[in-house]
Amino acid sequence: MTLSTHEAAGQQWDLVVVGAGTAGIVGARTAASLGARVLVVEADRTGGDCLWTGCVPSKALLAAAHRVASARSAGVFGVHVDGVRVDFAGVMGHVRRSIATIEPVDSAEALEAAGVSVLRGWATLTGSSDVEVAGHRLSTRQVLLATGSSPALPDLPGLRAAKPWTSDTVWDLEQLPSRLTVVGGGSVGCELGQAFARLGARVTVLEQAPQLLPAEDPDAAAAVAVALRADGVGVRTGAGLGKVLGTAENGTVRTTDGRVVEHDALLVALGRHPRTRDVGLHQAGVEVDRRGFVRVDRALRTSNPRVWAAGDLTGHPQFTHLAGVHASLAASNAVLGLRRRAETVTVPRVTYTTPEVAAVGVGVSAAAGSRDLRVVTRWHHEVDRAVVEGDTAGFARLVIDGKGRVVGATLVGPRAGESLSELVLAVRQGLRTRDLAGATHPYPTYADGAWNAAIADVRARLGQPAARRATALLATTRRSWLDLRGRLSGRGR
Repeated sequence: MTLSTHEAAGQQWDLVVVGAGTAGIVGARTAASLGARVLVVEADRTGGDCLWTGCVPSKALLAAAHRVASARSAGVFGVHVDGVRVDFAGVMGHVRRSIATIEPVDSAEALEAAGVSVLRGWATLTGSSDVEVAGHRLSTRQVLLATGSSPALPDLPGLRAAKPWTSDTVWDLEQLPSRLTVVGGGSVGCELGQAFARLGARVTVLEQAPQLLPAEDPDAAAAVAVALRADGVGVRTGAGLGKVLGTAENGTVRTTDGRVVEHDALLVALGRHPRTRDVGLHQAGVEVDRRGFVRVDRALRTSNPRVWAAGDLTGHPQFTHLAGVHASLAASNAVLGLRRRAETVTVPRVTYTTPEVAAVGVGVSAAAGSRDLRVVTRWHHEVDRAVVEGDTAGFARLVIDGKGRVVGATLVGPRAGESLSELVLAVRQGLRTRDLAGATHPYPTYADGAWNAAIADVRARLGQPAARRATALLATTRRSWLDLRGRLSGRGR
């Protein structure tokens, strides 16, 4: 059972965690495992955006859409599936069942079983380490802010009045829209746009940047654009949102280049804002940057030495996996008095379109402007698993420094996120291409692309003049040693 505010106010806490999304849950569990008395305060549902409106429902929707696309394209393998029919209510039922299956892991009961107390209510910072809920003051030594973020709605003509769908609310759709306009061609826009198109909607994705997935490798973005168009998505890049007329269910979007797109559903996917309003940051002396994100140091401590922060509200990359890792570090720093630094460079990211795009570390654009970095690419038409699967629209690309260390990677193709894990470790630990090349990999897999890229780099380095001279010297030295050993052996006889 959750505590009442009266019960919570009557105790002394080592750590009060504000927010029970991924960051709050992981941070609370970590602190409790270290013996701290921990209270989580949550105004809504435990589990946060990832469970209710983010990772879980979106990947469940993508899974259904993938089955539809696989059935329709099976003819290339000699398998003909006739009469594919999409039951949108059934698809959304799968989404809700997925949430319900995972929900107990993030529930208040699960937190309490881990030694964490839970309080329902809105928490406000009222002093250096004072937290107030429903007029009751909670006494705590440290505070961890984990309030997350919410979808951003820019102040554009007619947009707010149209009350568009967002990644938070789109799960309330009861019928598949006939014409869906997606504003924003980042990861969320591309994932949801492709999914709804595969389920039968006519989808248009609008992106102001010259390419979809503006933060990604141009070749990766191009592969996704080709795939979306093949699924019937209208992709319009290089044109910003000018004006919205009508409502989210019946209206038009006019772009800055003068085009007009009609819709029966309007979905906005233009990033996220931190949830910091009415939390009492000013009263607690917690500084924010010009965008409203909480400022933290490398140890994830705010400008108030007794208040820590982790997750989307910090301005660090907004990924569930990073929120969990950072929250665990912040919680242990808070309760143990440590100053361990958070990792913010080697952060993997995955866009779960078909094909998937997975990346970590230094990208190809940074490599292009550096004399010390080189790029090695292996396209999937060279990867046997991709050939037999009939899915060669992808590649593996490594960015390598002058010492042969892997400093970045981009993978495009099926399950690219799984294949990326090895490369995350390589970048994090400073492994060289010879380390990857020297490890036996299973065959045939999509991971062969990155492995073969590493092998190609090793071979290229061995072919360089300095390497050839070193190899020749080693060969000469070995021959001289064998000759000397032979002479000594003969003398002994």
